[in-house]
Amino acid sequence: MTRIAILDDYLDSARRLADWSKLPPGCDITVFRTHLYEHQEDALVERLRDFDIICPMRERTPFPRSLMQRLPKLKLLATTSKRNHAIDLDAAGELGITVCGTGLPDTGDGTAELTWALILGFARQIAGEDRVIKEGGWQYAVGRTVKGLTLGVVGLGRLGKPVARIGAAFGMRVIAWSPNMTPERAKDGGAEYATREQLFGEADFITIHMTLSDRSRGLIGAGDIGRMKRDAVLVNTSRGPLVQESALIAALEQGRIGGAALDTFDVEPLPADHPFRRLPNLLLTGHVGYQTQKTYKIFFEDTVDNIVKFLAGMPTGFRLNPAAARDDSKPLFLDT
Repeated sequence: MTRIAILDDYLDSARRLADWSKLPPGCDITVFRTHLYEHQEDALVERLRDFDIICPMRERTPFPRSLMQRLPKLKLLATTSKRNHAIDLDAAGELGITVCGTGLPDTGDGTAELTWALILGFARQIAGEDRVIKEGGWQYAVGRTVKGLTLGVVGLGRLGKPVARIGAAFGMRVIAWSPNMTPERAKDGGAEYATREQLFGEADFITIHMTLSDRSRGLIGAGDIGRMKRDAVLVNTSRGPLVQESALIAALEQGRIGGAALDTFDVEPLPADHPFRRLPNLLLTGHVGYQTQKTYKIFFEDTVDNIVKFLAGMPTGFRLNPAAARDDSKPLFLDT
């Protein structure tokens, strides 16, 4: 029997959005809808030690060397997406574990659309209006129109560009900065070039679209947040650790900025006692930017195909290891 684990499938989507009957006879599938955190390695080993194939959902559960060494039956990590920085690819190769990924819609529409849902949701206080009406009241706040305001985009890559274009369509002034930004790149992305100080000091809404790396971790800190207008809003649909969390919490608790709209966090799922859960000037979603039916269908259909090929002794699609396949020539800071 080949035992297969599907991890962190909070909504039990994998089995609904792909045909797992394509797997050969003798495959036994277990879906885990609850999450074990990285520091709970002993519990992870206990949960996963008997599985031959593990299907991680992107980077929700990291697979460092220390964990994989304790999973002697593991032969395939069939992760979703084209990359997974939470898997130690070098260690996997040394341990004889194949790592493969899946396709991903090239447009990034889901995250760009969610970014605008958060911006507009915060501007018009949709969550508060909904809550007040359901509680028997009527009207919650006086909202803001975004036309004529300034949108600051941190990173003008695959996701930052469509966000900038939508801002321009709403009649906003759009400015952009990132460690790699040039006036030419900003113009190509439909924005005005701004220095770091200008962007954080002038924007009414600041939205982050950068990849997370050792160099970009904590990129936005207390100095940047301290330059923001008192009614400005910080939006993060990229990765939580791009922003220094303690600095953001302090600014929100002290009312030094208008608020924040967040889809990503330092620790996910967000702990039950986290300060973000009690602050009123926050609009929160649970890392759902990429989580659309279109994306999930690609993820899980490709995962099934990869497992079928692996069990048949054929090359899988989107092979992620050995580590030599990585391109170290790319910039250390990447706009998304």
